[in-house]
Amino acid sequence: MKQARVLIIDDSALVRQILSQGLATDPAIEVVGVAQDPYVARDLIVTSQPNVLTLDVEMPRMDGIEFLRRLMPQFPLPVIMVSSLTDRGAQITLDALEAGAIDFVTKPKSNVASGLNNMIHDLCEKVKMAAQVDVSYRKGQIAAPRKSSNFVSRSLAKSTHKVVAIGASTGGTEALRKVANQFPSTMPGVVVVQHMPAGFTKMFAQRLNDECSMEVKEAETGDQISPGLMLIAPGEHHMKVMRSGGIYRVECEPGPKVCGHCPSVEVLFQSVAKYVGSNAVGAMLTGMGSDGADGMLLMRQQGARTIAQDEKTSVVFGMPKVAFERGGAERLVAIEDIPSAIFNLLDSID
Repeated sequence: MKQARVLIIDDSALVRQILSQGLATDPAIEVVGVAQDPYVARDLIVTSQPNVLTLDVEMPRMDGIEFLRRLMPQFPLPVIMVSSLTDRGAQITLDALEAGAIDFVTKPKSNVASGLNNMIHDLCEKVKMAAQVDVSYRKGQIAAPRKSSNFVSRSLAKSTHKVVAIGASTGGTEALRKVANQFPSTMPGVVVVQHMPAGFTKMFAQRLNDECSMEVKEAETGDQISPGLMLIAPGEHHMKVMRSGGIYRVECEPGPKVCGHCPSVEVLFQSVAKYVGSNAVGAMLTGMGSDGADGMLLMRQQGARTIAQDEKTSVVFGMPKVAFERGGAERLVAIEDIPSAIFNLLDSID
């Protein structure tokens, strides 16, 4: 595993100190420099040669988003954003993920001592993961602006008995955008778990709703899974699919982490296996770890059709790899081909 050489960029001297000391406790991480703004960071990138950046979302002189938009086409590096748990922080973080950041951690809002330890642990894991990610494909690329889908569907029937279940983590917000933008308004109901904190999932759903043909919303207990609707699991709540007669609904409840996450893909996929069975299509997108792998295998054993994102187009080939290796995913598919693969699998369901 490649040593993580991290440069910390934050306008707060206290935060720089906390992050430096916290990251330095992990022997697999070397803090090669700290910078109070992107201008200082730009010079340190050349002299210190980091292979990961941590970047504060809000800074004076040049904010994190503008820095990312300038950095990625010229000198692409894996970037972990350090965000505040506010609406504005969530908004900027989603902008950053669109601009090329691969993941983010959130600063603790309450119970600071305990929250700080959790954040540092989370950041260490994500920095080590980021050091293994190749973002060289972004060189010369300009971040594409968000746009509405103009996808014209082959006549997908408005099916009420089919359900598409998708799981995603690191890199998943952009992967989901690419997939969801190709889903027509006639699409069977879609349920999604994307690893994100509370607040971020609602804003992410609103963004997808603005640009997709489907209606997209953060799920609430009792929501019916219906054609043309995509439901995103709310942060810090597990989402399960339940069946009542011929109607599928979701149930969203807080609970202990499963496979290290809440919401957990595992919880969703197990419920889909139990209640939807052979009427389901499952897709596992980019992400770190193994969340959902066993649930996807259970879906397949119950007759569902399944796919996972391939290594080349995954930011982190963790969740898709494990799902495929354990036999849950039938095959690996490039992200640009996942929508058509899902359509074909839906067509195979009676």
